[in-house]
Amino acid sequence: MQSLPVTARIYVGAVIAAGAALLAWLGPRATFHDPLLFVALLLASSLASAFKVSLPLSRDSSTMSVSYAVDFIALLLLGPHEAMLIAVVSAWSQCTLRMAAPNPFYRTLFSMACLAVTMQATGFAYAAAGGVTGAVIWTLGGLARPLVAAAGVYFIVNTLSIAVAISLTTRQSLFSVWRENFLWSAPSYFVGAGAAAVAAWAIITSGMWLALLAVAPLYLTYRTYKVYLGRIEDERRHGEEMADLHLATIEALALAIDAKDQTTQTHIRRVQVYATGLARALGMSDNEVQGVKTAALLHDIGKLAVPEHILAKPGPLTQEEFQKIRIHPQVGAEIISAVPFPYPVAPLILSHHERWDGKGYPQGLKGDDIPLGARILTVVDYFDALTSDRPYHKAMTPEAALLLLQDEAGRALDPGVVEIFTEKLPEMTREAQELEAAPGRRLSLEPTSDLGRPAVGFQSELTPKSSSVFDDIALAHREIYALYEIAQTMGTSLGVADTMALIASKLTNLVPFSSCVLFLYDEEEDLLRCRFATGIESDVLGSMTIRAGDGLSGWVARNRRPLVNARPGADFDAAGVPNQTWLNSALVAPLVFNDRFIGTLAVYHADVDFYTDDHRRLLDRVSEQAAAVIHNSIVFEQTQEDSLTDPLTGLPNTRFMFLHLSRELARAERMKTEVALLVMDLDNFKEINDTYGHNAGDRALREVARVLRAGIRPYDICIRYAGDEFVVVLAGCGLEEAERKRMELQRAVEELVFEPRPGRRLRMGMSAGAAIFPRDGDGYEAIMATADSRMYRDKTRRKQADPLQTVATGTDGLTVLPAGRAAAPPEVSDVDIQRAGFGVL
Repeated sequence: MQSLPVTARIYVGAVIAAGAALLAWLGPRATFHDPLLFVALLLASSLASAFKVSLPLSRDSSTMSVSYAVDFIALLLLGPHEAMLIAVVSAWSQCTLRMAAPNPFYRTLFSMACLAVTMQATGFAYAAAGGVTGAVIWTLGGLARPLVAAAGVYFIVNTLSIAVAISLTTRQSLFSVWRENFLWSAPSYFVGAGAAAVAAWAIITSGMWLALLAVAPLYLTYRTYKVYLGRIEDERRHGEEMADLHLATIEALALAIDAKDQTTQTHIRRVQVYATGLARALGMSDNEVQGVKTAALLHDIGKLAVPEHILAKPGPLTQEEFQKIRIHPQVGAEIISAVPFPYPVAPLILSHHERWDGKGYPQGLKGDDIPLGARILTVVDYFDALTSDRPYHKAMTPEAALLLLQDEAGRALDPGVVEIFTEKLPEMTREAQELEAAPGRRLSLEPTSDLGRPAVGFQSELTPKSSSVFDDIALAHREIYALYEIAQTMGTSLGVADTMALIASKLTNLVPFSSCVLFLYDEEEDLLRCRFATGIESDVLGSMTIRAGDGLSGWVARNRRPLVNARPGADFDAAGVPNQTWLNSALVAPLVFNDRFIGTLAVYHADVDFYTDDHRRLLDRVSEQAAAVIHNSIVFEQTQEDSLTDPLTGLPNTRFMFLHLSRELARAERMKTEVALLVMDLDNFKEINDTYGHNAGDRALREVARVLRAGIRPYDICIRYAGDEFVVVLAGCGLEEAERKRMELQRAVEELVFEPRPGRRLRMGMSAGAAIFPRDGDGYEAIMATADSRMYRDKTRRKQADPLQTVATGTDGLTVLPAGRAAAPPEVSDVDIQRAGFGVL
C-alpha cells in the first residue's frame, strides 16, 4: 500500500474502515432464518466469483464476475445483512481464487469493504423503492421498481468506489476511468437482477433445482464479456507492440545520432534511464512518462544543425559559437514537431535547456512555466554531462556531481526534481550500468570483410576524387539524417511502392541517380521482378524480369555482393528489352534480411563511371536498413490481402465489404448519389453438400463466384458474405438499374451448368434482393436488412413457383435440384421490409 499516492491510501483506508464498521454493526443483525439457503447461496456466490474476467485497466488487475446475481438472490430471499455477508465472502473468493498472481492484502480488504458498503446501499434502495427485504413481491408492477432501483444503486456504488481508487492511483480523470472501464458493464447488472428475481421465484415455488435455470443467462453474460474483453486485450496488446516498435525505431535513430560523438556513446541511454525513472517517481501518468522517455532519446537531435568542430571544441566557445549551440533545442523541437506522437515530445526538447531562475534558453521560461518533463531532462542531462568525459572537461565523481546539483537547486534546476533524483539515483545507476553492460554494436560504416566489395572487372580503376574535410563532415551529417528518415518508415503501414518512394526520395541525397529500381526475388521461379522504378524510363524498368544469375541484378542475387560502375545494358539484355544507351553506369546492392536474400536495390546514372566506392558504401548501409523495411512492407501487403480476401473464392470478404461500403455510402451521401446493394443466396445449396459432399459445394461456390464477378462492372464489388451468401455493391446505381442487374445475375447463375461428379450435371439457382441507399435506409445496416428481407421474399416466391420435393429432370435433359425440403418461410410484407430498413426487424 506504500506504493500508492497519499490520497489513494487515505481513500482506500476510509473505505476499508467503513466496510469494517458496517460488518461489525449490521453483521450480527443477520437472522439466518433459513441456514440451508444461506449456506447454498454463500457457496454459489463464491463459485460464481471464481469465474471472472479481467477489466481493461492499465495498472490494475481488477476483475469482474457474475456473483452479483447471487447477491441479488440473497437480498430478495434473506435480506441485506445476510446478503452483505455473502457478498463479502464472494469478494474474498474473487480476489483469491484463480489469480495469476496473488493480490495485495489491502486490495482484498478494499474489495470486501466495497461490497459491504454496496450491499447495504442496495438494500436501502430496494426498501425505499417499495421492496420488502427478505421476501419477494410477485406482481410485476410491485417488483420492477425496487429491483431496478437496487440494480442501479448496486452498479453505481460498486463501480464508482473502484473507479475512484483507480483514478487516485493513476492520476486519471474519474469520469474517464469510469466511462472507459465500467459504464459498458451496466446492462449485465440489470440482467443479473432479472435472473435473480427468476431464481428467487423458482426457489420459493419449486425448490432449488428449478433455480438452476437462471444459470444460463448468467453464464451467457460471463462468456460474452469474456470474449469481448479478450478482444479488447488483444487490441491493447497489438497497440503496445506497435508502440514498442515505434519506440525501437526512435531508439535506433537516437543511437545513430549518439554514435557521432565517440566520447559519449552511452549518453542518450543513460539519460533515458534516469529520465524515465525520475518521471515515474514524480507520479507522472503513463502517457507523460512515455513522452519523457521519447524526449530523452531525442533531446539532442537538434545538434545535427551544429557543426562538428564546435561540438568537439576542447576550449571555451566564442560568442558566435555559443549562439550556434543555443539553436539546437529549437531545431530539435522543429524536427520532432512533424512527427505525430500521441504524447508531448517537442515541448520537452524545446525547453530542456531552460533554467529554474529564468536565465535559460531559448525562451527564458521560469519556474513552473517550464514543463515538468523538460525540468526532468535538465537535471538528468546536467548530471550525466558532469559525470562523463567531454572534450571541454573531465568526468566528475557522482558524489561531486550530486553536490553541484544540490548547489544549483533553486537556481538552474528545480529543487523538487533534484531532491527526488538524489533519492532515486542509486537505483537508477544500477539500471544504467546493466544497460551499458549489454553487448554494443559496431558503429563504423566501413566493411569489416571482403563481402560487398566490387567484383573484379566491374569497377572503374580511376583514382577516386579527393574531397576536403568539410565535404566529409557534410556527408556524415547527410548520412545520419537520411538514415534517420529511412528508419522512420519502420513500423508504418506502408506498401512496397510507398516505402520505396520514401527511400528513393531520401537516397538521392546520398547516392545521386538517374533511375532507381527495386527487384524482388521469387524463390519458387528463381526470378527477380521489378516492384518499383523511378526516374528515366521508369515504365520500361518497371516491366523488367531477370532470371537469377543473369545480368547485374542476377549476379548480385547469386553472389550477394554489390557491383559498382557496371554496364547497365547487362540488365536490359537479361530482361529482353531494348538497351537504354543513355544509362551508362550502375550500382547494385543486395537486400538481405535475417540471412535471407529478398532482392536488389539498383541505381543507374547517365554519366560514365559516375559511382565511387564511397557511393557503394553508402548504398550498402542504406540497403541494410531498407531490407528490413521492405521485408516488413511485403509482409504487410500480403497480410492485408489475406485479411480482406475469402480464401475459397478469391472474392473480397465481409471485412472488406464493411470498409468498402462505408466509403461508398459516405461518398454517395456527399455527392447526393445512390448506391445499390444486392444480397444473393444460393438455392438448395445444402442439397449439393449433403448429396455430393463439401468438395463439390466448394467448387459450386467458386463457379458461382466466377459468374458473379464476370457479370458486374470493373468498379463494382462482389463479396462472399457468409456460407452460400454473396453481396454485390453497385456504385451510382438506382432502383431500376439494380433490379435489372439482379435479374441479369440470377439468369447468369441459372444458366450455369455445374457438374458435381462426372456425368451428373445440375442447374444452379439463386435468390436475390436489392436495396438502395438512401431510399431504403441511411446506413449499411439498414440497407443490408432491407436487401436481406427482399432476398428471403424472393426465395419464398421461387419455392412456391417450384413446389417439387424431389429431383426432377428438365426438358433439356439436365438434372434440376428441388426447390427445397424444408417448409417455406412466411411471406415477408412491404411493411416488414420498411421496418427492416430502420433496423426494427
